[in-house]
Amino acid sequence: MAELITVDDPADPRLHDYTGLTDVELRRRREPAEGLFIAEGEKVIRRAAEAGYEMRSMLLSAKWADALRDVLDTLDAPVYVVAPDLAEEVTGYHVHRGALASMRRKPLPAAADLLATARRVAVMEAVNDHTNIGAIFRSAAALGMDAVLLSPDCADPLYRRSVKVSMGAVFSVPYARLDTWPQGLDAVREAGFALLALTPDAQARSLDETAPHRMERVALMLGAEGDGLSRRALAAADTWVRIPMSHGVDSLNVGAAAAVAFYAVTAGRPEA
Repeated sequence: MAELITVDDPADPRLHDYTGLTDVELRRRREPAEGLFIAEGEKVIRRAAEAGYEMRSMLLSAKWADALRDVLDTLDAPVYVVAPDLAEEVTGYHVHRGALASMRRKPLPAAADLLATARRVAVMEAVNDHTNIGAIFRSAAALGMDAVLLSPDCADPLYRRSVKVSMGAVFSVPYARLDTWPQGLDAVREAGFALLALTPDAQARSLDETAPHRMERVALMLGAEGDGLSRRALAAADTWVRIPMSHGVDSLNVGAAAAVAFYAVTAGRPEA
């Protein structure tokens, strides 16, 4: 069982992993470089552990020790117990869920390895809002997408906010980064995938008309909130597809659009 270590100094160097969690630029620089990410809340911590991520340490309020007792019993890492106000001082925000864990990252698979076995893939271009990243991963997991590919400038799926919004789904859907963009899409096409670009453009075919669920292999391309897919990405696609809109609405938030499109891609898919 892990030793519970009470800490009452917010400047204690042992809490380094948890400092300044609200500083996005700080975390973008530190977390990948130091090989860590932060899991927040009992459910997300459990899912990270179940997915095979190794824990560096935990930071929790005393009342959460019993709720996580089974995890602590098998943990070979320090567990720092702090008062709620000290946790807020260290992290920069109120830790509503009472528990944080610093986890070791695992090497990302190569895109080619994912494409070899996947049939339904989401491809994100320049999606930098961590909430949208988390929402898209959660929908991808719930609706049966096999993998996610990210353009080089997409946000980190393991950033704390993304992990939290996804409810840990970032651990269950494999993902990889394409090294170049949009040139990296050539390898997706060569692996036998039809490249479908989701866009509200009037020239796009409706998802119903396209019937992606009947295609053998589909890569659904999603762009950032507001701008959508770039001209280069649209030019690289095989087909433009859209979600029909009503009542004068021109488009959906990319997280909502992804969920609708994922259902269209996976509904009625034949068994592997």
